[in-house]
Amino acid sequence: MKISPQHIVQYHLHKAHPEKLQFELYDLNAYRKESGEKAAKPHSHSYYQIIWFFESGGTHTVDFTRFDIKANTILFISKDQIHAFDDTDVKGWLIHFNESFFMHSEVDIFLKYRIFNTPLKSSLEITGENLQMATSYISLLKKEQAQNNSFGNEEVVRYLLKSFLINLERLHRKGPNELLELNNPYELRFLQFKELLEEHYKKGFSVREYADAMGMSTKTLSTITKAVVHRPPLVLISERLILEAKRLLKFTPLQINEIAYKIGFEDASNFGKFFKRKVGRSPKEYRNYLSD
Repeated sequence: MKISPQHIVQYHLHKAHPEKLQFELYDLNAYRKESGEKAAKPHSHSYYQIIWFFESGGTHTVDFTRFDIKANTILFISKDQIHAFDDTDVKGWLIHFNESFFMHSEVDIFLKYRIFNTPLKSSLEITGENLQMATSYISLLKKEQAQNNSFGNEEVVRYLLKSFLINLERLHRKGPNELLELNNPYELRFLQFKELLEEHYKKGFSVREYADAMGMSTKTLSTITKAVVHRPPLVLISERLILEAKRLLKFTPLQINEIAYKIGFEDASNFGKFFKRKVGRSPKEYRNYLSD
């Protein structure tokens, strides 16, 4: 499919009304009909989405992956990911929530980086008892959403959402190698590094600066990342920069030097050399490749 760089719109949830519940549950078909062409164009959100498709058919594009939709597929869309619907006639559920509503504990950090930020786990098919479980959670969330003036409403919605996500994450795990180790200090410290990386990757921070921010040596940080994902921190920093550069090259009309500056490079030629070394193509060649 030919890709034409375009301006990417980012949508927000109750940005002008922080007093509102930072959570919404929609009928997917009604929402798509109301959103019209906007949702069919590549766009991003400053919040998280859970999209549950009831029926097979069509595709859904998330960043650089096109998912073939099967019955009872659930997609997990992280904030800042770029995605697009391909059809207005879809049935299912759509959940929106802001990070401020969700992130309050170590468990939430694990969910954020396991279920929403792991490419191989960004979709899930549910059947049988798991389908009944998911349906029950939606029913409870719908009921509670309708009681928005009730005592403890926000807390009930928050804990229902977290419980729902924990159960979905359990379905992702197929064996002992997939177990989340909440008591493993390496796992938690690694995810804290990921949090810092998301916050600072455009600032050109060195491994030393990330290690200092975490109160540890570069050797310790490297030991942690290698133990958890088998890659040193410098590689993870580079991968995050490359991901953002690819998004901007694919989905925006920005010039190469503008992209370089946007992700923290003062010199466009240094960005070009960095990108080609990591991707095997220059930024221009990569953009042309997407347009072929």
